[in-house]
Amino acid sequence: MRKWLRGCAAALLSLTLLFCSGCQVSPKPDSDVVRLTLWHGINPPPNRDVFQELVDRFNQTHQTIEVEPLYVGQADRQLPKILTAVIGNASPDIFWFPPMLTGQLRELGAIQPLDEWWENLPVKSEVDPAMLETMQLDGQIWSVPMATNNAGVFYRPSLFAAAGIEELPKTWEELRQAARQLTQDTDGDGKPDRYGMFLSLGKSEWVVFTWLPFMYSAGGEWVKDGQPNLDNEGAIAALQFWSDLIEDGSAILSPPERGYEQDDFISGRVAMQITGPWTLGFLPQTAVKDDYGVIPIPQDEQPAAVLGGENLFVMKTTPQREAASREFLAYVLSKEFQTQWALGTGYLPVNVKAQQSEAYQAYIAENPVLKVFLEQMQWARSRPLIPGYARLSDHLGRAIEATLLGESPQKALKKAQNRLISIWESLRSS
Repeated sequence: MRKWLRGCAAALLSLTLLFCSGCQVSPKPDSDVVRLTLWHGINPPPNRDVFQELVDRFNQTHQTIEVEPLYVGQADRQLPKILTAVIGNASPDIFWFPPMLTGQLRELGAIQPLDEWWENLPVKSEVDPAMLETMQLDGQIWSVPMATNNAGVFYRPSLFAAAGIEELPKTWEELRQAARQLTQDTDGDGKPDRYGMFLSLGKSEWVVFTWLPFMYSAGGEWVKDGQPNLDNEGAIAALQFWSDLIEDGSAILSPPERGYEQDDFISGRVAMQITGPWTLGFLPQTAVKDDYGVIPIPQDEQPAAVLGGENLFVMKTTPQREAASREFLAYVLSKEFQTQWALGTGYLPVNVKAQQSEAYQAYIAENPVLKVFLEQMQWARSRPLIPGYARLSDHLGRAIEATLLGESPQKALKKAQNRLISIWESLRSS
């Protein structure tokens, strides 16, 4: 597999090596300052401003370390750049990315394990235990969380009241019934102009992220013994549930790969949409204003949620630079950083003392819907950190899309499973 990964990355080398060269700034001659480069894709721009302020604070209080954050694009643009940088020996010192890249970076020998440092880290006891799954692969620690979130169901209370719904849905069947009641023809033309639910269409990671809680709730798993396991009863049940919402006529699909947009929710064309706390930064400034609430993902067999957010990786450089990078990681995990980052961006703090701080509790009092996301952290799951995650997610996304467009869940998942098994076998033999 390492041979295959290196081959893919080498193919990109000639395209982006000029971008990468020079990114890793060496200390000036006779200087004791270690200058570190951190690549990230923090968005929207106001969140980058918050991060820069926090980095500046670190630089001001650490006389021998200086961190330079560089925005290098969103995830799809970052991936070829970091793979190329690794092959060209031009990696940044610290890399910000969703933790699902862990397996691929490890296969390339690009990142340093953090076990010894983690075991002796004073702030270790303050990190939310739910985050450990995003940090570990094969029993070793490979990254630390910088930010986290999960998704819930946002709803419009005024539309629920107009439809006569007094109890918020807690189960799949209650969600399905509520979606039926909320779907209405308000202008009398014989066609619904308001729908109960908005579902994401496409093959992207966003679609996988919003659907996975339903699979986990039905007891499904998508990796077993390191192998793809898409064709399972939990996955079939979750796909069938989404298909039922479409069949009922009570859900509409987003345009392809645009499932994160909230125009229909804000306008009142849909009454419920799956999204996360990052929307709290702009919803109060829209036509929705105070007319929104959040419920946990309704459950089938068990409550379920999926962890979002990004982790920080220490790239293989030199012992001095790696030690300085770990010191910055400790700062990112601190109560100070996590409190200010959460207040400024809407992300959930990964530090439990930050969650309990007076400032954050005051923030929750102003935004009580955050309690839903914090409570869901108790059962939130990570996505797999295996080396072939990108292909796994892509084929699962294709199966979700095919089902929403009319194919049976069993057939869509079986096709995806067969393709992935073939790919896995070829990767292992390479």
